[in-house]
Amino acid sequence: MTRKFFKFGAILLAVISLNSCLAGKYMCNYALRPTPHGTEDIERTRHKADSLMPGSTAWYDGLKQAGILKDSYLTGYNDKKVHAVYAPALHPESAQGTAVIVHGYGDNHFVFLYLARMYRDELNYNIILPDLQYHGYSEGDAIGMGWYDRFDVEKWAEFAHDTFRDDFMVVHGVSMGAATVMMMSGDDLPPYIRAFVEDCGYSSVWDQFATNLKDSFHLPPFPVLTSASIVSKKRYGWSFQEASSVNQLAKCELPMLFIHGDADDFVPFSHLQKNYDAKVKGYKEMWVAKGAVHANSYAKYPEEYTQHVRDFLNKVKTMY
Repeated sequence: MTRKFFKFGAILLAVISLNSCLAGKYMCNYALRPTPHGTEDIERTRHKADSLMPGSTAWYDGLKQAGILKDSYLTGYNDKKVHAVYAPALHPESAQGTAVIVHGYGDNHFVFLYLARMYRDELNYNIILPDLQYHGYSEGDAIGMGWYDRFDVEKWAEFAHDTFRDDFMVVHGVSMGAATVMMMSGDDLPPYIRAFVEDCGYSSVWDQFATNLKDSFHLPPFPVLTSASIVSKKRYGWSFQEASSVNQLAKCELPMLFIHGDADDFVPFSHLQKNYDAKVKGYKEMWVAKGAVHANSYAKYPEEYTQHVRDFLNKVKTMY
């Protein structure tokens, strides 16, 4: 009887393990290799840019036709070709600095043209907008959720510094872009990077996917998320646990503005406090956008959003 029980248990465990492995592979593909993506998804994102701020693509196309907004490519962290667009400030002779603007999950540089217009036309900053790997015009094997993407953003920051030759740079990201910013903030960075703005970023990839798994599939993290994390580590070199905003924020000494809508149920509002509390060194501010859903804070409060960013950056400049 005992031998039969253990034999049955071994078979059951093998079945569960096999199913978990298959489910983990499915989730890894589902989360990190969605379709359509890249150039196949450009038109959708151009329309999304206009829905967030009317006239954005006309503004973009006009700057392109005038030769003001330019494309550039460089080699990313894993030898993939990555893309960005960049432009000088509206009044280059009195530019206030440079803004690196980082897009979110499944999007590309087009979606955040509202931030490009805010920084360039209202705050008079030079701008650069990268496409993260597997997005826009950049190559890539899968979505990186910000973890290794931060290395590409650091390369684009160096490119922007060499191009514009100024010594005040802010890195501003939304959603996955905000997580990229926070993950980047704990690295050893050059002195021209002076500040960060994160808008509705998640505390870690594990925390975010655990929320998505519960909301979409009504499943707990174990064993599917555990298996998917192992698959990601094997395929792409990083696990969901190590891709942590809070761990990187603990090392961040540069000023950071944290923004989150309190009606956000995609990246839960609770992530804001977790991220904010994790940054224990250097200056920090928090702004809660009342009633704003995910990545909607600017659309709901464009004037207030702009003023919070302006005031934060002006305050940071007095610190140097």
